[in-house]
Amino acid sequence: MSLESSGVFKDQKHHAGVSLSTKDVDTGAQLVAGLTSTLHPDEALRIRKKIDKHIMPMMCVLYWVQFMDKTTLGSAAILGIEQATHLTTNEYNWLGTVFYLSYLVFEYPQNLALQRFPVGKWMSINIFVWAVALASHAACKNFAGLLVVRLLLGVCEGSITAGFLIVSSMFYTRTEQTLRVGYWFLMNGTAQIISGFISFGTLHISTKGFEPWQWLMIITGLITLVLALSFWFLFPDSPTNAWFLTPDERAKAVQRIKENQTGVENKRFKKEQMIEALTDYKTWLFALFSALDNVPNSLTNQQTLILASFGFNALQTTLLSCVPGVIEILTIFTGVRIAARRPNSRAYVGAVYFVPAWLGILLVNLLPWSNRTGLLIGQFLTGCSVPGFVLSLSWLNSVTAGHTKKVVTNAIMLSAYCIGNAAGPFMWKTQYKPRNHVPWAVIGACYVVCPVLLLVIRAVLARENKLRDAEPVDDEEEYVIERITEDGKRVEVKVDKEFLDLTDRQNRDFRYVL
Repeated sequence: MSLESSGVFKDQKHHAGVSLSTKDVDTGAQLVAGLTSTLHPDEALRIRKKIDKHIMPMMCVLYWVQFMDKTTLGSAAILGIEQATHLTTNEYNWLGTVFYLSYLVFEYPQNLALQRFPVGKWMSINIFVWAVALASHAACKNFAGLLVVRLLLGVCEGSITAGFLIVSSMFYTRTEQTLRVGYWFLMNGTAQIISGFISFGTLHISTKGFEPWQWLMIITGLITLVLALSFWFLFPDSPTNAWFLTPDERAKAVQRIKENQTGVENKRFKKEQMIEALTDYKTWLFALFSALDNVPNSLTNQQTLILASFGFNALQTTLLSCVPGVIEILTIFTGVRIAARRPNSRAYVGAVYFVPAWLGILLVNLLPWSNRTGLLIGQFLTGCSVPGFVLSLSWLNSVTAGHTKKVVTNAIMLSAYCIGNAAGPFMWKTQYKPRNHVPWAVIGACYVVCPVLLLVIRAVLARENKLRDAEPVDDEEEYVIERITEDGKRVEVKVDKEFLDLTDRQNRDFRYVL
């Protein structure tokens, strides 16, 4: 597809180049247009460290808190929420499902809002509503009340992962994204550990008329509220206006990610990019992987119930629920480090981590019920597959260009994530207890298909790269945008192709990382 036919810019020649509308190009184009000097590696490293210092701690803390908050239902189960609110097994499962149904319904609107409004501010508003809804759990007396607050949690969470993926692509190179996405995602494991200790602490709170599970909701709600206020004042919306960077550093921060060929962002929704996202085969391959890989995620809310069924008491179960968090931290950390150090190894690394998970499934299903230690080890091993999904998130982010296309593909990927999570809880029926062979068989099937899908995606993208390598190189055409100088003069400055907000299909120089 030629640039002229892509709808990316105004089709008019001016002097030696094509004159572009600033609405059509990337927001970073204004900062780097006309720059001819190369950014020194030491300066690039200094800026990256400064970015890390100001945004990574906040991203990690938020991802820890949001995962802890959404899994409070599982922690509350062992603290007495089912008895206090008279929940049946089916109603309890529905509370897990409805969270992801509302997440699914609002995922696309959330992604559109993230494109239209400042990313940091929009996430802050969602975190605030999330905090209020979470604390409101403590006031619920029945299934209907819990259903409403779980719906609100699902609506708000749709902005978090999608927002973080956009922010990661704004501030970091493709290799750096693999590590950074892994770092903030492994906070899910930290959340399981801290949530376990908070639950353990609330078990020892004895208050007349106020049960431990209610204290859990109030404590986590207050933590989230403080975080919402912090995000509003401290989290940046983009490298083009980050408060902690000087004007010169902002330009260099944008110049630093030039190699991504994905730019920073574009606030205008482009219909042609949406259509391209919907017709791109890799969008649906990643979506299928996301859906199947997250059916087993229903284990999050079932974990404490399964551990209790092994014969552990409430205190032991609460403490043992911290172990999966440790496993998740270790597997994600090692997985993303290996993938970042070995070029084009994302699919291979992700696929390998499904092997111990499969071993865990076999142990849980084949060991005698009396072998409590073996069952426990098997249960914990099933959590080793997480790096596959984490790598797929950063991978999709790195192989998708064009801001509208990225927003749409993220929405589809995370919607598929919701479908998998919403379907999962219905596997856990009373008649399957205590061995739960049917749910484990479904999880096993998902863990066979998922690594195969990763390898298929890699093969298709590698083939596309070879086709592009064989294409003749087009003569470079210059593109310019109009800029107003400090003295009010209008001048035309050259803008690099990387900041034209082209999609990965439109830009034939784009190469897919594997």
